Amino acid sequence: MLHNTKIINCFGLENVEATDPYMTNAFEKELDYLLSIDDDRMLAGFRDTAGIDMKGAVRYEGWENMLIGGHTMGHYLTALAQSYVSRCITPDDKNKIKKKTDYLISSLLECQNNSKGKKGFIFGAAILDRDNVEIQFDNVEERKTNIITEAWVPWYTMHKILAGIIDVYKFTGNPEALTLAKGLGDWTYDRASLWGPDLNEVVLSTEYGGMNDALYELYNCTQDEKYAKAAHYFDQDKLFERISEGAPNALDGLHANTTIPKFLGAINRYVQVHGKTVGGELVDATRYLEYAEKFFDMVISKHTYATGGNSEWEHFGLDNVLDAERTNANNETCNTYNMLKLAKTLFEVTGDVKYLDYYEKTFINSILSSQNPETGMTTYFQPMSTGYFKVYGERFNKFWCCTGTGMENFTKLGDGFFYQDEKNVYVGMYMSSKLQATGLDGKNITYEISADLLRSDKVVIKLTGDSTNTRKLALRIPAWQDGDLEIHVNDNKAEYTITNKILIISNVLKAGDEVIVKFNMKVYAQPLPDAASCMALCYGPYVLSADLGDKDLKTSTTGVDVTIPAEKIVESEYITIPDDMTAQDFAQNITDYVKPVLSADGSIAFKVTGAGYIFAPHFLKYRHRYGIYFYYMSEKEQQDDLISRKNNKSGVLDMIEAGYGQYENDALHNMEDNGSLGTTSPITSRRATPSGSFTYRMIVNPGRPNTLSITVLTEDDGKPLKISAAGTIVFNSNLNHINYIGNQEATKYTIDIELPLDLVRKAQLITAYDKEYLVIPVRFEGNSDSDSARITDFVVIR
Repeated sequence: MLHNTKIINCFGLENVEATDPYMTNAFEKELDYLLSIDDDRMLAGFRDTAGIDMKGAVRYEGWENMLIGGHTMGHYLTALAQSYVSRCITPDDKNKIKKKTDYLISSLLECQNNSKGKKGFIFGAAILDRDNVEIQFDNVEERKTNIITEAWVPWYTMHKILAGIIDVYKFTGNPEALTLAKGLGDWTYDRASLWGPDLNEVVLSTEYGGMNDALYELYNCTQDEKYAKAAHYFDQDKLFERISEGAPNALDGLHANTTIPKFLGAINRYVQVHGKTVGGELVDATRYLEYAEKFFDMVISKHTYATGGNSEWEHFGLDNVLDAERTNANNETCNTYNMLKLAKTLFEVTGDVKYLDYYEKTFINSILSSQNPETGMTTYFQPMSTGYFKVYGERFNKFWCCTGTGMENFTKLGDGFFYQDEKNVYVGMYMSSKLQATGLDGKNITYEISADLLRSDKVVIKLTGDSTNTRKLALRIPAWQDGDLEIHVNDNKAEYTITNKILIISNVLKAGDEVIVKFNMKVYAQPLPDAASCMALCYGPYVLSADLGDKDLKTSTTGVDVTIPAEKIVESEYITIPDDMTAQDFAQNITDYVKPVLSADGSIAFKVTGAGYIFAPHFLKYRHRYGIYFYYMSEKEQQDDLISRKNNKSGVLDMIEAGYGQYENDALHNMEDNGSLGTTSPITSRRATPSGSFTYRMIVNPGRPNTLSITVLTEDDGKPLKISAAGTIVFNSNLNHINYIGNQEATKYTIDIELPLDLVRKAQLITAYDKEYLVIPVRFEGNSDSDSARITDFVVIR
């Protein structure tokens, strides 16, 4: 019997059917997309890398035709495998899915058997060197990480591939999938075991996804210690310890979706290896559980919006700075996908209901919110700035990272809904669904939940089947529940006990019984920590947003072919409250000012006194501009706030995240790398190597003086930094933070550099993304003997 540190276990997809109509449609749209994908085109890069017949196919365009190509294969395999075991699928579609997965796995195994790399290697990215198909991995070890010419996070891509193959084995039982996964695991172990501590740190400084997570999963499937050892090479203990210490702003500057999967690996080390012997030593992985718990709490308490999403331009910022970072590029969907995986596992290990509360709110308001219900396509970002709208991917020419996680999200609907231990069956989500389980007598029992909390506060749970000796029914008491629950079993008041927000019905339930739960739902406000007046309205588990119309839904492009909304349109971001009332007073007396109304479809919505907006469930909006957050202020406060904002108007013309290749190498900024190092750990940054430099094209306004703002690290005191703009040196100094922030304690600080008129008038007109820009080159370098100081956060032109 395998070791298991979980005290509660989530029911698998094969046991759960999502029957809510919105989710049923979501699954159908996703399945239609999966069945439309040409498997030979998805395999083209892998066959090309292995030097075998490509069957007349070519790679898909977008990210699949770049150095990150092949990442979608991993997501695709996982999505297919999840679809195969879904109770929502028809027998005919199940057969189609099985044929696809078998064909893909056998084809990938053919690639592995003909590998042009070392034994076990497969890969699907664009090929840099046909004489060395592993060159991306070599380049990472040599700190060469230009995503266009050297390496675009190959370990991240390998993680996706390995995880998808393992999922095919777990969900479909295909033995070839395990052979294929073991070959990749062997290749990884053989490579990583040669690193040594210093080179290991170099590799971990570049995004590697959840390689540790996937390898611990492979260990679980095989019990081969080699894979647990390989996984541990990707456990970034220095990062784990730093986060665990809980220092202020510990996540500032970290790429969010680089960081979250690392902690999925940490918790999986605890789940799979704790208490086992690996390499002759008994493993105590308790601290890895603690790492995951502390990281989760830090993200949720200091970096998360009402929807459950996090980040701005893919990065964490300062603690509790959320209002100031609301833009058109918040809440990367991959982050949410990974945070939900972390929450689910932490509940299984700890039994703490807070993880289910997060799961519910985030699943509804970020995951369901991420799909266009008409097309099935999914979001990359979900803007938190009022007046923007959601933008979705395209079927066959984008293949973003979030396209892949989108495939997975909507083929595992029902995941995390139900759990069990030796005594109880736990209901984690109050959405229409069916659970197929087994009673304590070994006979079948079905729990059918009928729920639509937008139209009724009643949830009905019917038991059908053969079992007369079931586990106790345990109900999560949601964080949004107001007062006591009303619970009846067969029209009689239920007997129950409550422990740690889990209500366990004492009645012995059997087939034929019916449980009715009546919630007391309320509207409430959720403010942001850096602006008490900036609040989101919520109703039960639903985040509400105002419909701001569908005028001019124009898009623009950022990074490498990522589509975002071009501009915000909103008449006012203020909602007026009485002069003698603060935003906190408004929140405490919210039912006096926020009144329910019925929407056209019969679901509940709300109107705020004195405001023209109707607030309705945010996840249902997909073709309109919206506003989740508004400033609740008196008219006098609004006037003062407008004056303050006008005086502090940033006037930002352009900004680029230093060290994160996707945005540095876009068509606008077009980084010229003549010797530099970019990293995403321990912080996202870029520095020039001795005699090297890196250059961005930056937008300027030739009609007035401009300011260049850079952020540097205090620990880089003494390091040289020379900056040239339009060929003119504008900064040249060995850094000393005392010159800029005095004796103030800070890990980083900003330097503002004035760019005079005669310099910015040298701007050249270029075209990027079908739009014209006036730009100048901004170059960073050190000297012939030393690396430059690191540039972190955003390089900004004002």
